[in-house]
This record gives sequence, structure tokens and C-alpha cells, in this order.
Amino acid sequence: MALIRLAKHYGRYGYRKVTELLHVAGWRASHKKMERLWREGGLQLPHRHKKRGRLYHHDASVIRLKPTHPNHVWTTDFVHDELSDGQSNKMLTILDEFTWQATAVTIRTRMGANDVLEVLYPLLLRHGSPEHIRSDNGPSSRPKH
Repeated sequence: MALIRLAKHYGRYGYRKVTELLHVAGWRASHKKMERLWREGGLQLPHRHKKRGRLYHHDASVIRLKPTHPNHVWTTDFVHDELSDGQSNKMLTILDEFTWQATAVTIRTRMGANDVLEVLYPLLLRHGSPEHIRSDNGPSSRPKH
């Protein structure tokens, strides 16, 4: 029980470190016995998460272009949400990455390519065209029913 209690209290400690803590507390058992009890108790360390890399490279290479002025890089993304009555909404967000200004947020129940063009056209007239448009083009994360 002491082994399990320490393993839960110190979540990132493995059986070796917990064995040391038990030895300090006066428990006498070999590390092999502690390892066996650790396995039999179904204890294990949580998986480490891989650290995220930098968004921009030091040389500002083409892989991830760092914006240097307004209208340099715009980011577009779709966000899905569902209301309490079950109605699904789709949002198109367009962001200027240099100023972090949301140039457009449009919400509709359905949005196709023509709807996106209707949103972009007034923005291009008002702000001018950006040098680059970034979109993740990944799978959209729709709410599961």
C-alpha cells in the first residue's frame, strides 16, 4: 500500500525512485522485489509528451514564414461548433498574423467555396491582398454526435 500511495503522490517517479523513498522511510526490500510489486500492482509511468518545436526557424525559412508587416501573412481556419439545440455552425476565421487582428469571422450553418469567396472579396478590397495565405488543410474537428 505504501508503494501505491507514493506512486500516486509522485506521479512522475518510477519504481527505482519510489524504492529509494521507501528505504528512507525505513522499509527494507530489494529493488527486484519492489520492481515485481510495481508490475503486479499495475503501476506504470505516464507516457512523456513530445515537446513541440518552434513555430519559426531562426533563419525564418520558407517552411514557416514569419510575418514582418501587416498583410504579409494571413491565416485561415474553419471552426465547427454545435448549439444546445443540436444545430451545427461553421465559422471561417481569417487572421493577420503580424497584427493578430481578426480581419473576418463569418458564421453560417453551411459554408461552401462560394461563401468563402464572398467573405474574401470585401477583405481584399478593404485591406489589399496578402503576400501569403496560410491554411492547415487538416481534418476538421467536427463535434461527435
